[in-house]
Amino acid sequence: MIPGSFSYHRPATVADAVKLLADLGDEARALAGGHSLVPMMKLRLATPSHLIDLHGVTALKGIRREGNNIVIGAMATQHDLLGSKDIGQSLPILHETALLIADPQVRYRGTIGGNVANGDPGNDMPALMMTLGASYRLEGTSGTRDIAAAEFYQGAYFTALEPGEILTAISIPVAPAGHGYAYEKLKRKVGDYATAAAAVMLTMSGGKVATCAIGLTNLHETPLLAADAAKAVIGTGLDAASLKKAAQAAEAIMAPAADARGPVEYRKHVGGIMVTRALQRAAARAK
Repeated sequence: MIPGSFSYHRPATVADAVKLLADLGDEARALAGGHSLVPMMKLRLATPSHLIDLHGVTALKGIRREGNNIVIGAMATQHDLLGSKDIGQSLPILHETALLIADPQVRYRGTIGGNVANGDPGNDMPALMMTLGASYRLEGTSGTRDIAAAEFYQGAYFTALEPGEILTAISIPVAPAGHGYAYEKLKRKVGDYATAAAAVMLTMSGGKVATCAIGLTNLHETPLLAADAAKAVIGTGLDAASLKKAAQAAEAIMAPAADARGPVEYRKHVGGIMVTRALQRAAARAK
């Protein structure tokens, strides 16, 4: 189908974009990569009267290191992420996850900011950002504020963004040297959302897990942090019993929808398997 008619705006600064959103109100939508919004417009599920294209806002682009944090501009693409040496050296799990998102054509256009700000439970980056302890910079007419990724997601497609606000950057603490990481994703075919996926970041000491964080993708109406599952493996050598306990703790908080990817119980079961595999692979990488 063809989208309905709309007015097109291409601001050059964040301030201009924020003002346009404030002035135009509910009739305006910000455009990042467009992989969610444009298909919805074609199906007439979204019919904005004004489209505010953020591609002209230079301040929203780029990836840089600031002290002990990696800062990613909201309009950086998945392809930019894969080409970043800072990411490769400090947060290689981002490379691993980006390579599992859709296909090269999508990764050239899809933005990190759009992926995390949309509130789509099927997107891969939100749960990973929660696992990494990331925070989001939000800018609006009332000023600038930072919010933890773990506090940003409120429901499917509902987030902490206030009307007129734009997510402008993502800040992620640099992972400790020698950490282990893994993102395990089960999907039906290339380009599909996950049937179930799990992110793991951990450190080892004396052959036992010293720290651990586990995130879950597309297993609830929001991305999840599996805190009890992570606690279950701390202090263990990831023996079979502790892995089983972690998987069960993760499954306990899952509430996936029954859809073409499978019934609820199947998706929870494979979600537990993704957690187990991610823990094992992360531990194997830890130094």
